[in-house]
Order: sequence, then C-alpha cells, then structure tokens
Amino acid sequence: MRVIEIEGGSGPAEALRIAERPDPVAGPGQVLIRVRAAGVNRPDLLQRTGAYPPPPGASDVLGLEIAGEIEAVGEGVTRWAVGDRVCALLGGGGYAELAVVDARHVLPIPEGLDYVQAAVLPETVFTVFANVFEGGALKAGETLLIHGATSGIGVTAIQMAKAAGARVIATSRGADKAAAAKALGADISLDAKTDDLEAQIREAGGADVVLDMVGRDYAALNLNSLNAGGRWVVIASLTGPKVEMDLQRIMLKRLTLTGSTLRSRPADEKARLTAAVETTAWPWVASGKVKPPVQAVFALEQAADAHAELEAGGHIGKIVLSV
Repeated sequence: MRVIEIEGGSGPAEALRIAERPDPVAGPGQVLIRVRAAGVNRPDLLQRTGAYPPPPGASDVLGLEIAGEIEAVGEGVTRWAVGDRVCALLGGGGYAELAVVDARHVLPIPEGLDYVQAAVLPETVFTVFANVFEGGALKAGETLLIHGATSGIGVTAIQMAKAAGARVIATSRGADKAAAAKALGADISLDAKTDDLEAQIREAGGADVVLDMVGRDYAALNLNSLNAGGRWVVIASLTGPKVEMDLQRIMLKRLTLTGSTLRSRPADEKARLTAAVETTAWPWVASGKVKPPVQAVFALEQAADAHAELEAGGHIGKIVLSV
C-alpha cells in the first residue's frame, strides 16, 4: 500500500514523502479499512516536527481520522462486515491506502455524507464531545465561549453546542473568520483583531464553559469571562502552556479548570467514548445539524501541500486528503 512517511526536516515539503509498505492485516478485534479520505489535523503537524510522537503500539504513519469501507474483519468482530461504509478514530496510520483499527473505534457513515465529509468527523466530534459535554458539562441554555472558532475543532464545537441547545460566543482572528463563525451558528462572533473581547463577552452575559485552544495569552480573559460555577476546558496551548493565576478568584467564582488529550487515551476508554458519541452526537450528524465545512481537499501524495495549507492558518473548517 502507499503511505506518507516522515523522512526528515521540519518543513512539510522536506519532511513528507510517498512510500510503500506491506498491507496491514486485521487482528482479533480489529477491522481493515480501505481508506478513501483522511482528515488533516494540527497534531499531525506536531508529529511531523517531532513534537508529538505516536503513543505506544500506534502506527508511526500520520493520520488520526479516516473514512472508507471495511476490507476485512478480524476474529471476534461481529458488528462490521466487508463493504460497510465507516469512519474511524485512529492512534495513527490514516495517511495510507489501508488502515487497521480497533473495531470499537469505528462508526457508520450517516446517509447523505460522502467519504470526504465523513473523514473530518471523528477527531473533531470526539474531541468536542469529550471536552465540552463530558469535561465541561455544557447544558442547554448555557453559554459556550469558543476561541479559534473557525478551526476544525471550533466549527464542530459551534454546531454541536447549538444542536444541544446552548448559546455560543465565538472568537476568531479577522472579519472574514468572524463572519464565517456567525454563519455556522454562533450567536455572537467577535474579531480578536479589532474587538474588545473581554468587554463584549461580559456585556453578553459571560460564559459558563470556555473551550480554550489558545493557552497563556487568553488565560486572564478566560478567568474574567467565566460566570460563577463556570468550567474552563483546555485542549491546546498555542501561545504557551505556562500561566500565572490568582487561585483565590477560582475559589470565589467556584470555577473548574480541566483539560484532556484524545490520542493517548487507553483503547477501552476510546471505545466507551465512541459509544457515547454514537448515542448522543451521531444523531446530530445524521440530521445535518453537525456538518463541519471542508476548506480544501488534496490527493494523498499532496500531503505536504495540505500541511502547508493548515500551517498558513487561513482555513475555515477542515482539510482532507483524498486517497
């Protein structure tokens, strides 16, 4: 099978190359998927530069989410059959023509979605569900503040929060991105380049949950924006992970500060999360309430171009490799 390998060098053009590897075989409890499309995510960029190695036992090939059809099923797998159209969450191995996946981490592609649309769902939907709805305990009628609202995670979080009956305040950089976040359903969409974020968030009533991908530079903003009993959920720290904080303010406002990663979770925990997503969030996908936009589609051998597009930061939604 053809795969994308990391050859060396930090830049995408220098680091990524097309190569061939033996076809993988589905073991007990696994399925073999013929990959038709693979999502491109920021963790892929980090792994390419050596900053985010795959967890033990995972493929060293990039790619955390795919869509395709079942090619073979391993011993003990009863739910899936050859030919089923599925998407899946991976620990690695998505930038390839074939991928072996734990059968418990696979979901059916809802009717009406093609492989490209389905490939952008697992990493983002699982991440938002685990962090906003489980870690952040967002409820209908509450307000979710999303930073980086036009990223793959951001556009998914907007749609999932609205599907759950919550109000959304979105921040992004630039008028075009602010307009896009508004069009995707954000009740209030702010331009971080020109708006006074703290004043306008407080004027809008503050937030009950913050989904934070920024880190250090927005720490004070988040602390000031959260209402009493609020939950601050960190899933990335693009401006740095270390902050100084007044713990008394957290105590007085009864705040919860939490966060998580997805890739390193044990297989059993990912299986639990898959089942929870299918029960709660997959109906939103099937109904069309959650349908993250696709910014661009590249062929597998153009993986370096896809990485360059994501690094440029102008995207709204997801970038996909067509295999």
